[in-house]
Amino acid sequence: MQFSFISSLISPQQANRPKSIKTAFSHTISVSTSLPKSKKDMGFGYQSKIFLLLVQVLLLVLVTLAETEVLSLSTYSRSSSNFSVSSSLRGRKVGRGRKVGRGRGLLGCDLYKGRWVEDTSYPLYAASTCPFIDSEFDCLKHGRSDTQYLKYVWKPDSCNLPRFNGVDLLNKWRGKKVMFVGDSLSLNQWESLACLLHASVPDSKTTFLHRDILTSLAFQDYNVTIYLYRTPYLVDIVKQSIGRVLCLDSINGGGTWKAMDVLVFNSWHWWTHTGDMQPFDYIQDGSTVSKDMDRLAAYYKGMSTWGKWVDLNVDPSKTKVFFQGISPTHYMGKEWGSSSRNCYGELQPIEGSSYPAGLPEAQVILNKVLSSIKKPVTLLDITTLSQLRKDAHPSTYSDSGVDCSHWCVPGLPDTWNQLMYASFLN
Repeated sequence: MQFSFISSLISPQQANRPKSIKTAFSHTISVSTSLPKSKKDMGFGYQSKIFLLLVQVLLLVLVTLAETEVLSLSTYSRSSSNFSVSSSLRGRKVGRGRKVGRGRGLLGCDLYKGRWVEDTSYPLYAASTCPFIDSEFDCLKHGRSDTQYLKYVWKPDSCNLPRFNGVDLLNKWRGKKVMFVGDSLSLNQWESLACLLHASVPDSKTTFLHRDILTSLAFQDYNVTIYLYRTPYLVDIVKQSIGRVLCLDSINGGGTWKAMDVLVFNSWHWWTHTGDMQPFDYIQDGSTVSKDMDRLAAYYKGMSTWGKWVDLNVDPSKTKVFFQGISPTHYMGKEWGSSSRNCYGELQPIEGSSYPAGLPEAQVILNKVLSSIKKPVTLLDITTLSQLRKDAHPSTYSDSGVDCSHWCVPGLPDTWNQLMYASFLN
């Protein structure tokens, strides 16, 4: 009776478990059936049978409970691969067949759900003391007089975001090479990181080099080099007889990326450019060459090619991979309930933790691509927290026009790097 009750607890899935667990159960059966059968030993043997039967039942219960736990974890792992594109990827390691993991050392805290609050101890450096800021991002140089945008910090709802510590990060990166790969938003984050590290070790010897699409800054005392590799689409633009062709299934420039210890990818901003603003004449999708195609569809195909590159070329034991996330623009005031045409004149962040217009469509595409990658990729989910910062763009305080795409430095990109730093904390 006891055996039939215990057996009823075992599901069909558990019955098909590896032989090691079945073997343990079979072993207990063989022990109980080998008891003495003579009348002389009947009393002792009968008591032994009862004792061993109870031990056997206890053992089977423990095995069953363990199996149930394993099954539960297995089911969670499988179901978590079908991510919710709106929230379940934010700031977490992702990969097909993997559980979604949060930032190291901050388990139980969603760093990307929070609000902007004032902190007069910021910014962490002055633009005038950083030699690595391009003119287009140096808002103070161009006469921006309000400085309140420099005093906002990101405050997660359930914990405190660790303050950026450049010395600590350089020590963690000692002897390593870090590369940002992408467009001008990658440049935005790279310059912010260069300034944050320089401010932390102002007397450290540095070597700055710039050549074509590659820029590097070496902190010699730590043997750390941070690189910027400019490639707006991640996939290739190839000059052919018909003109410049954006090849959605080709990445030939990835050889330089393979030698890195940390890779921070980014791409979206240029996919929306059309006409004279786009740097290609045709788009090639497999064997099909066309003058143009749906840009979201093209973005999905291009990012899928990048995802395959990661799976084929990245060794997770040597290289940590990030994706910067979609950096938003603020060219339509109606998105945040304003009558303004763009970010010009905006002086404060949006209150609360959500953006009225919701996530951009590109983020949905990116999440879909990330969920298909087998190797670990950490998404720096900067989109929503950046959407709230309509006040942080160069606006008219730049080289030309009204820039509501990029960000002032110092400014919002410092928070992006602060979030990346948090992922390296144990």
